Amino acid sequence: MSDERDSTAWREWHEHREATVSAPYGPLALTGTHWLADYPEGRIPAVPGRWRATGSGVALSAAPEDGLELDGRPFAGEAALDADEEPPAASRTASGRRRLVVIRREGEWAVRVFDPDSPAPAAFRGVEATPYDPSYVLPGRFRPYGEQRTVLVENADGRARGLGLGGELSFSRAGEEHTLQVAVDADDGSLWAVFADATAGRSSYRFRFLRPGSPAADGSIAVDFNRALLPPCAFADHFVCPFPPPGNTLPFEVAAGERRLKGALAAGG
Repeated sequence: MSDERDSTAWREWHEHREATVSAPYGPLALTGTHWLADYPEGRIPAVPGRWRATGSGVALSAAPEDGLELDGRPFAGEAALDADEEPPAASRTASGRRRLVVIRREGEWAVRVFDPDSPAPAAFRGVEATPYDPSYVLPGRFRPYGEQRTVLVENADGRARGLGLGGELSFSRAGEEHTLQVAVDADDGSLWAVFADATAGRSSYRFRFLRPGSPAADGSIAVDFNRALLPPCAFADHFVCPFPPPGNTLPFEVAAGERRLKGALAAGG
């Protein structure tokens, strides 16, 4: 009965994931990430207004004819914007149905454009995922580092950025011990790993995410690869997902969890 309950819970999780990624302002709707350093004059192609990075945020200037909205109201004049902490659907700034989202990465500011009328959401056919397999639920243990480490890894946009890591997640499969370097959420202590495996670029996307939750007080935690996630950049090229850090490529096939978008070519994800 336990496996049946777990399988039902997994199906519900998978259905929720597909609904989330295909939502009007989900990852499929991202049509651009514009780094303000690339636009010193403040004019982003096809984005109204003038956007300039400052020491503490982004300065937005707009004229009435720009047709921008700020906090749900028509906007003209000057405004100081910080990085958006809410989901894209709740972004402070909009241009018609498009949402303009301010982000910050390692001190650099950018504006993201989410367009629910872009072709990708309409073309979405679903996420290819392997049905629940209890053999991919493995007992694990988290060992924190003495202090957070930062490693430089390539990102999906071709730039290298620092990835903060808080410890190692160890587990055994087929009698062999494996480890993944993981980040630790400062708010709730939950773990996050970027990993690749022997299916990467073949029957799965080139890398995936794993969010196993928070470990118990003794460090024990279930490592459930049935809930391996496609990274946001699998849905839109304009995300800047980090690649796996050194040591996070597993030597076996993780034939579980989300694998790639339905209809995607094997090599491209």
